Amino acid sequence: MSMIKQLNYVVLLSFGMSAFANADFVNVKTLDDSIVLDMKYASSDNFLKQSVYPCGECYLRQNTAKALIKANQEFQQLGYRIKVFDCYRPLSVQKKMWQILPNSTYVANPAKGSKHNRGAAVDLTLVDKQGKELDMGTPFDFFGQKTHHSYRQLPKNVLANRQLLKTILAKYDFKPINSEWWHYDYRPQAGAPIADFVWQCPA
Repeated sequence: MSMIKQLNYVVLLSFGMSAFANADFVNVKTLDDSIVLDMKYASSDNFLKQSVYPCGECYLRQNTAKALIKANQEFQQLGYRIKVFDCYRPLSVQKKMWQILPNSTYVANPAKGSKHNRGAAVDLTLVDKQGKELDMGTPFDFFGQKTHHSYRQLPKNVLANRQLLKTILAKYDFKPINSEWWHYDYRPQAGAPIADFVWQCPA
């Protein structure tokens, strides 16, 4: 065993694998406190009808967070801000969600893991200067055709709002999925490792 491998092994024994599980993650609010948090899975206001997070913190891979902040800065120039519904999601929570709704159209199979489990996905919308959400046609976590990007039977302002969200985020390498207008994957981190650490809550 090389000297470097020996040192790494000692570090792992001393601190445990969990010490490295969240080393590449960052709390988004520590980088940009203008981003609004409405972490739905830290409350009962979600399709699970129960809280599955210890508190409403938004963690992402550092590169994902930095790209999100750049997008938020551009939205601010237009008079809007990003509002986040979900960020990194522990794999254990993914398993619980799959038990409730085992439908890969709306919930990623935990056997494969989701981009949320990798810290490479974010669920979000936009708010105006008064903090009011732009009309996106449906609430977050609504299951049905109306949430699909391909669904066009919506008012013009709703389609325009969705297009604005999509266009700006695309400039920073965020890719939508068709079935949820609010879900965006950060492509450069799509292959990041799955994580299952739970963040610490403020005292």
